[in-house]
Amino acid sequence: MTDAWLTSLITATPQEGFELAITLSRRGVKYTQPDGEVLHRLRPEYAENADSLIAGSQVVALNFQTVAAANNYWR
Repeated sequence: MTDAWLTSLITATPQEGFELAITLSRRGVKYTQPDGEVLHRLRPEYAENADSLIAGSQVVALNFQTVAAANNYWR
């Protein structure tokens, strides 16, 4: 993927920042496994696995932490 979609980490609100964090997380998965067929085939394995869901939440939280810092914690 070579499209330049991320032009800034700056967001107007924490809500927008959280949504950006989710987008960053989802894009990370797509970069790691670009084959959509494989992604859909694997989804049932992690969709009901508590450890996988917690790991995904941790990735979102880390990305939100990064976005929040870039926005000076919306002060």
